[in-house]
Amino acid sequence: MTSTRSALDADWLEVCRRAVVGLEEMLADSPTTAERAVETGTRGEGGDRTLVIDRQAERLVISQLEQLSQEGYRFLAISEERGEVDYGDDQVRVIIDPIDGSLNAKRGIPHHALSIAVADGATMADVEFAFVYDFGPHEEWWARRGEGAWLNQRRIDPEVPERRGSDGRLEVLGIESADPRWVAKSIDALVDSAYRLRAIGTIAASLCQVAAARFDGMVSLRRSRGVDAAAGQLIVRESGGLVSFPSCPDPLAAPLDAAPASPVVAARSADTLQQLEAIPRT
Repeated sequence: MTSTRSALDADWLEVCRRAVVGLEEMLADSPTTAERAVETGTRGEGGDRTLVIDRQAERLVISQLEQLSQEGYRFLAISEERGEVDYGDDQVRVIIDPIDGSLNAKRGIPHHALSIAVADGATMADVEFAFVYDFGPHEEWWARRGEGAWLNQRRIDPEVPERRGSDGRLEVLGIESADPRWVAKSIDALVDSAYRLRAIGTIAASLCQVAAARFDGMVSLRRSRGVDAAAGQLIVRESGGLVSFPSCPDPLAAPLDAAPASPVVAARSADTLQQLEAIPRT
């Protein structure tokens, strides 16, 4: 009989790397938009139309979790497509977005990412381990709470500051949920805040750009889902940045699930975080 083991003690970095190998092979087998655009006819727990590649990607990640379960680890998996999958312990949560940036993946646009977070509670503040792999630039980002963050085997320098232009505006601001209608409603504050905007189409990878100080800050113009932001937000915090979910009672109180709960804001300084939190949203 297999003994019960705490999932917090599993080798999550190795688990995530094995999942990346499977996902890279899957994406290589369907390289065209025509192949990747096929829908299943259903919607995932997060509300989006599910692509066949979304479902395949989820199955690949879940297969790694099932192997952990067979080794005696107990946890609750929460995925964008399938929702909750109970592996015996709802105190340890594994938050999965198999392909964050599915539209990018469908259209062959480089930034689309695997996002996995492991938490000992139900909110962003409880995330212990975070992993994001961006398939476009082949970049591996990961962090452990209290131990720092890494990009491709190198620890991210937490002292790198933001950059501002001569007029005081941020040099580069990342935006997500970049529907033109939502951008239009926030445009005056965006003009006042930033010299240049960048929208790469994945919340997980966009947060990682703030972690490496490639972006001076990042805002989502609509409510984000826990599965999208869970890993990236810890990577930002462990790299010396700050994150908040301004619709929640506390900055890191957003729930770890697939429902849109709050916009997400990230910055390299407290003043900039406060400035970006004030941007009006729909």
